[in-house]
Amino acid sequence: MMQAALYALPILFLTIFYLYPLLAILRVSFGASLTEAIEQASAALRAPGFWRVLWFTTWQATVSTLLTVLVGLPLAGVFARFDFPGRGVMAALLTVPFVMPTVVVAPAFLALIGRNGLLNVWLQRLLHLDAPPIQLEQTIWLILLVHVFYNVAIVIRTVGGFWSTLPPTLAEAAAALGASPRRRFWTVTAPLLAPSLVAASLLVFLFCFTSFGVILILGGLRFATLEVEIYRQAVSYFNLPMAAFLSIVQLFFTFTVMALYTRVQARLSRTLRLRRRAFARRPASWRQWAVVGLALAATFIGVLSPLVALAVRSFTLGDGGPTLIYYQALGENLRQSAFFAPPITAVRNSLVYALATLAISLPLGVIASYALAQPRSRWAAILDPLLLLPLGTSAVTLGFGYIVAMGPLRASPWLAPVAHSLIALPFVVRTFLPALRALDQRLREAASILGADPLRRWWTIDAPLLLRALLISAAFAFAISLGEFGATLLIARPDRPTMPLVIYRALSQPGLMNYGQALAMSTILMVSTALSILLIERFRLPQGEEF
Repeated sequence: MMQAALYALPILFLTIFYLYPLLAILRVSFGASLTEAIEQASAALRAPGFWRVLWFTTWQATVSTLLTVLVGLPLAGVFARFDFPGRGVMAALLTVPFVMPTVVVAPAFLALIGRNGLLNVWLQRLLHLDAPPIQLEQTIWLILLVHVFYNVAIVIRTVGGFWSTLPPTLAEAAAALGASPRRRFWTVTAPLLAPSLVAASLLVFLFCFTSFGVILILGGLRFATLEVEIYRQAVSYFNLPMAAFLSIVQLFFTFTVMALYTRVQARLSRTLRLRRRAFARRPASWRQWAVVGLALAATFIGVLSPLVALAVRSFTLGDGGPTLIYYQALGENLRQSAFFAPPITAVRNSLVYALATLAISLPLGVIASYALAQPRSRWAAILDPLLLLPLGTSAVTLGFGYIVAMGPLRASPWLAPVAHSLIALPFVVRTFLPALRALDQRLREAASILGADPLRRWWTIDAPLLLRALLISAAFAFAISLGEFGATLLIARPDRPTMPLVIYRALSQPGLMNYGQALAMSTILMVSTALSILLIERFRLPQGEEF
């Protein structure tokens, strides 16, 4: 009875804070009657901006996915086939972009290649130019570049992880039959990599399709995905029916992609009987070392240069040399408004929200993992698909659902940690669950034979062995909460801003001081997130995570 009550808690949480807000969106979108629903849907479909936004959302996600695969596939091959000094460090470095918040990455690229970016300032001085030579601000090219930066780790981790376990004897047999390296790749390796490549591409497409912060900050008023248009319709125009209809359209696309992704993931385990160890080898020739060196240089420069530029620019913005003025200004209420808090209070708010997210998502995630790990459990049949749904739902759609569903509770400061927990919960489960499934059941059986009750078995067997997985889950949840932007932008109270909200507000206002404060706060958020990444990599489990 107690076990059933515990297993019901994650389902109850998802029902109240996920399914109920989505049903509220359906009610707002389609009205109280079928006739009203048809009229509202017809009006939305006739709106000239709807098809333009849908087309832009789809094609930019498609192009971003293709570019990400083109960049990530060669790097995946290098990391999969070669063992070289610093391989583990570079693999950890590749995790940095994926975990970094959008409100950090967008200012980072502006600090590197924006009009006042380090690269443009250096080129102007070197070539004695009057105007910046790199003009990418508010262009689709900058958006595509940031999307590649963000998602290339998915291709390298997913495809490279699968590629590294392919036995080299397959390609060696083809070589013995006279196949050239190119033919060996296309006839042996590529077909085996296809499921993992499709899975990675679907995930990249999903993240680019629901892109919000990158488009909102870097695209200006020229570009809008469905995610951005939902925010504008709900907040700027207060057109809730249109925002609700766009949310339903986006949910249809994201759930379709998620359904395809889960089917491809299921095929991955049946594609080939793999060994658990990797087959990476030391480079055998100077050509192979040159390829490895080129890949390392591209990874190091591509990942670190925007983040280093962000930190450097936060101290050197302006003509007066290195300064701490922008960090000092974070503690001042420059507007002297009763509704405005000093930016530095956002650090405290973000930390409080992140700790509250841990308090909610970790217990629920551990309970859900135990329910999913039960063999032939009816709880697993309910929880497994239910836990995947938040991954396919945008944060803005979730925040909009809270606006229309929660009534007086939407003004509560604790609604933001609840939203963060809902977003973090799938990551907690998919990180903790593999470690739980790998636990040797004979240890528990031996403890039972010796007379240990269930609580003592858990404390003496499970808890010590699963501590690393719990720390990784906590780091994921903490980093996700710190950087969450979409839902927080809609539901956070003005007097309780988080670090991403302060960065967005500062970037939205003119003036060098506002831009400098945005860079300073972005640097603080970047360092905080980087510490979480280091913890994740320090305690990463050999069997990895389920994604």
